[in-house]
Amino acid sequence: MASPETASSTPVRADVWLWAARFFKTRGLAKQAIDGGKIDLNDGSCKPAKAVHVGDVFRIGRGAERLEVEVLAVSDKRGPASVAQALYRESEASIAARDAAKAQRKLVGAMAPPKRPDKQARRELRRLKDSM
Repeated sequence: MASPETASSTPVRADVWLWAARFFKTRGLAKQAIDGGKIDLNDGSCKPAKAVHVGDVFRIGRGAERLEVEVLAVSDKRGPASVAQALYRESEASIAARDAAKAQRKLVGAMAPPKRPDKQARRELRRLKDSM
């Protein structure tokens, strides 16, 4: 595998870079995300064949997660996670937003009932809903 420093001189496709940086498991999934409008490159829309250069900024949406990453190096080969993490740097605002969303999800989970309602509780819920 080429190191990020040697591969940084030539641009690569956006879908290939997202796959090599391990944001998506396959290149096809990266292409689907780009075509679905989940990926923005440099505050604009992105196409799978768009060239990625060092210094570009991706805004990536994966489910409830929103990431903003700056490209530090380009690579067209998928390697170990430690090498893939050297290809980008996530912004401080993005990290803070993800932590806040994680804390919010944890709070919502804490408010859930401790177990499934039994037969009697389901009947009470039905009566309550019907009375509204």
